[in-house]
Amino acid sequence: MATQAHSLSYAGCNFLRQRLVLSTLSGRPVKIRKIRARDDNPGLRDFEASFIRLLDKITNGSRIEINQTGTTLYYQPGLLYGGSVEHDCSVLRSIGYYLESLLCLAPFMKHPLRIVLRGVTNDQVDPSVDVLKATAIPLLKQFGIDGESFELKIVRRGMPPGGGGEVFFSCPVRKVLKPIQLTDPGKIKRIRGMAYSVRVSPQMANRIVDSARSILNKFIPDIYIYTDHMKGVNSGKSPGFGLSLVAETTNGTFLSAELASNPQGQGAAVLPEDLGRNCAKLLLEEIYRGGCVDSTNQSLALLLMTLGQQDVSKVLLGPLSPYTIEFLRHLKSFFQIMFKIETKPCGEELKGGDKVLMTCVGIGFSNLSKTLK
Repeated sequence: MATQAHSLSYAGCNFLRQRLVLSTLSGRPVKIRKIRARDDNPGLRDFEASFIRLLDKITNGSRIEINQTGTTLYYQPGLLYGGSVEHDCSVLRSIGYYLESLLCLAPFMKHPLRIVLRGVTNDQVDPSVDVLKATAIPLLKQFGIDGESFELKIVRRGMPPGGGGEVFFSCPVRKVLKPIQLTDPGKIKRIRGMAYSVRVSPQMANRIVDSARSILNKFIPDIYIYTDHMKGVNSGKSPGFGLSLVAETTNGTFLSAELASNPQGQGAAVLPEDLGRNCAKLLLEEIYRGGCVDSTNQSLALLLMTLGQQDVSKVLLGPLSPYTIEFLRHLKSFFQIMFKIETKPCGEELKGGDKVLMTCVGIGFSNLSKTLK
């Protein structure tokens, strides 16, 4: 809020959420040009327009200008307001697409956020609500964001293309964040999972569990995969099934992997046995990559480190994803912050792939809009 407000300009539709979230937190206006300008169907897509409407709902005094073709967007952020909100997400992307950004913004509202999101809960593109609940929520707790009002609940499941799912998310506000030192991931102590099936035979979930266990049982005995079969109105509008797996380490780090079946009428039918096996292999790959934060939440961890008190934060990550690399560039342009990046080749201490130790000094961001009680 206190930074000088000269606007930043970008071209192209990539990383739209990153730019708008960082713009909202830093208070710097952003202009994005040439959004799919050469496409047959130019401009913002429905899911991006829905995301901009969501930002408008949770802020107060934002100014959003979009030209007629939707290829240019000017966003001047207002104050993060919060409160009770309902939002119908676009069914082209899952609720995870919207929730990832809300997790970045929620701690800095004026009033605690209580939001109901409707749409697709699990798809093949974005992190599902199950995975965010199992990995992002414990990560936020490490930064001191906690309380009884901190919850993420799946009320109804919705699979693409019909959607019909519903998720409730509430988060307390914080004035400042704690710095973190997450340098030792520890060893895997247990694996938990959720196999869900909606509008198909409940037996599908059991078949997924058996095939996933057939691979994971070779490594660790403490595996429990819940089956979740929602019926009637809670099962959304389209059939589907899937699996999300989470490995927990001795130091409280969570690594996740997930897979969902192909949407109705798109692509070949997926056998539940194959889905379970492939998902287990994805989890093993994520464990090989390692680090204290899994690859879906790298950017969230780096953002919260940036916004922490003026103190040193360290986190050990697996190989950086391309999304995270671009996020670091954006952090530099919005907050003028640079991370010290040290590569840690795998050796005696670190198993698996090469690791990266990220160190930064927080900018001392304090939540100016939080009312004094």
